[in-house]
Amino acid sequence: MSKTTLFYGTAFAALLLVVIFPSSYAENQFSKTEVIPIDKNIGIQKTVLILSVPKDNHLPWGFVEGKIANPVPGYPVIIQIFDNDDKIAGNNIGAFHFAQTNVNEDGTYEYKFRIRDVRDGNVINIFEGDYTVKIFKVVYLDLTST
Repeated sequence: MSKTTLFYGTAFAALLLVVIFPSSYAENQFSKTEVIPIDKNIGIQKTVLILSVPKDNHLPWGFVEGKIANPVPGYPVIIQIFDNDDKIAGNNIGAFHFAQTNVNEDGTYEYKFRIRDVRDGNVINIFEGDYTVKIFKVVYLDLTST
């Protein structure tokens, strides 16, 4: 994988939360991207972000979207959201929301999820506080293989 592709992938991952929520909710966000080889041709690109949803949030939806520069056809994007305040014994973060979404022919993907709901006239904040978001994409390791 070229340094340019890795740089743009990391930069994109850091900006995802700006797309999910207004910039005031996504200031100074942590982002880390690594590629874990599966074999000599493909690997899993793992990006970890922090999602912070304030108590006064009024937006009903959040979403993760992006474009993979070197996607391997036939593999979905996996999105995992962990609750940092609800820890599971033996784990440092709690399970909260898992999903997968297909990758389009042009390498784009999008996943929309509910962050606020109204049930029986009561507003329910499904997401509130800090969450760890992990995004997994299967990519070619050598761009000349695509």
